[in-house]
Amino acid sequence: MQIESFKHFLYDSKLAVYAAMRRITYVLALLALGLLVYAHGVEESAAVLRLLYFGIDAILAVFVIIYFFRILYSFDRQRFLQRTWFEGILMLIILINQVCTYLLGFPIIFNIFESIGIPLSVEFYRLLVTLYMLVLLIVELLETKVHLKTIQIKPSITFLLSFVILILIGAILFMLPKMTTAPGGLPFIDALFMATSAGCVTGLAVVDPGTYFTFSGQMVLIVLIQIGGLGILTFATFFASLMRQGIGIKQHVAMHELLEGESLFSTKHLLRNLILLTLTIEGIGALIIFNTWGPEAQFTTLGNKIFYSVFHAISAFCNAGFSLYPAGLYTEPVRFAYMLHITVAFLIIFGGLGFPTIIDVFSPKAMRVRMKTPWKNWKLLSRIAIYTSAALIILGTIGFFLLEYNNTLAGLNFSEALVTSFFQSVVTRTAGFNTVDISVLNTPTLLLFIVLMFIGASPGSTGGGIKTTTFVVLLLAVSATLRNKRHLEIGNRTIPHSVAYKAFTVFTFAVFVNILFLFILSISDPKFTIIQLAVEQVSAFATVGLSTGITAGLSDVGKTVIILSMYLGRVGTLTLAFALSTRAASTAYKYPETNLPVG
Repeated sequence: MQIESFKHFLYDSKLAVYAAMRRITYVLALLALGLLVYAHGVEESAAVLRLLYFGIDAILAVFVIIYFFRILYSFDRQRFLQRTWFEGILMLIILINQVCTYLLGFPIIFNIFESIGIPLSVEFYRLLVTLYMLVLLIVELLETKVHLKTIQIKPSITFLLSFVILILIGAILFMLPKMTTAPGGLPFIDALFMATSAGCVTGLAVVDPGTYFTFSGQMVLIVLIQIGGLGILTFATFFASLMRQGIGIKQHVAMHELLEGESLFSTKHLLRNLILLTLTIEGIGALIIFNTWGPEAQFTTLGNKIFYSVFHAISAFCNAGFSLYPAGLYTEPVRFAYMLHITVAFLIIFGGLGFPTIIDVFSPKAMRVRMKTPWKNWKLLSRIAIYTSAALIILGTIGFFLLEYNNTLAGLNFSEALVTSFFQSVVTRTAGFNTVDISVLNTPTLLLFIVLMFIGASPGSTGGGIKTTTFVVLLLAVSATLRNKRHLEIGNRTIPHSVAYKAFTVFTFAVFVNILFLFILSISDPKFTIIQLAVEQVSAFATVGLSTGITAGLSDVGKTVIILSMYLGRVGTLTLAFALSTRAASTAYKYPETNLPVG
């Protein structure tokens, strides 16, 4: 009888308790996040820091209690545990750590990670839990129909604002005193520049990340890179999956085209697959990098070596190009670590192919299907992405080898020169690592770089540029015009004229922005040559990150132009795709035809 009464009590109080737990979680998650930022960005006193960490641990303990209440109020507890397995593991880790730390006097997480030389391990674990709870709450809020009715923001605006918010948060964090080694912190324009470069996965830097940022600052940098790298497609999938009633047919069609036939609504677990695939590739890359640093690369601790490996793996796959070495991979300890260069190059290639192509070609499910049906071809998007990328990489490798054989490649044997040429050809496709001194490259080489950077990576990838598909459609349109053909054809398929119009629009938009910004740069920074400014501008717009070494010397106006260029290069094409998918007022008419002389 008592059990039945207790069940009735749980049923009657469920809504009120869930509402209270949601409010408590929301307030405490924001409070814990604020305490973490203050502790790692501002506070210096050891006594105050101890109090802050105690407060954060108390909040984490409340999260555990709330999770147990959610289990208690769940009618199907086994299904609830299966659905929240990741959260359950986090809560178990918190419980074990709290009991060991405050009851047994043995801080287990701190001791484990400190033994291998990984600093701030406890703080990172606190941050992970806090962010997870905050994201979990946001998901619950977005899935509530009441909130969906109050939040009526166009998805295209949401995508634009998501990058703006990411950049502003990054800039504020970079300006905190404990994020940098320099007294006084990072000036706003430089903080905004670094946050934009990281969030837009560009790689241009006005300070040396390896020496100027503290470990906390480097952690902020790599988190911005990771979030920005997942970027366009993941943001689209995330909001499409959460705001089910907030995305209309027009935006759905745009994403349908972006995924080349894949429906976001039918691909229920696409976001999870993208994140798991990203983490898997980055994890494998970090493991290989860990074993290919070479004997010259010296690390103070095992944890330091692990962090460097993970940092460069994420930076490579996200096509960011940030390095913790002052001269990138051209720095003396890793300049001749060719296995490391090859590993980084392939991570860049994977990141630049695009998630739709990776899933279509390399996912376990796709591989199993092709083993059963080996005659089944890749999707058209995958074929264009892979074949075009391969052709551009080969072209860049041969071109760099021939143009720089007696310059930056002098003194290297054939195989070393070939690996270096291959690496530099790959990184111009939107990842700004370098294994040569970019400032001494020949002018024809820089012009080749500008062309390759402008084309960029493939749709749905971590890279920038006008994209390989746009480039292919432009070539097909030119070919069809010269051959007097009515339709654009590729792979036994006809490409609609609307796609060609979009390609020409994207191309025109990119050319116009680059010429306009280059014109402004030539006025604001006349101390640099036009070729140096052109490399900097196209590198920023294509989110590449290659530079002839002038970034830090740009004026504030020049830095602002590059910031805008990085942002437009990252989100402009997406915004344009959504804008072009909107419905015209009416198309049920046609004016009389006329001829205009062209060319």
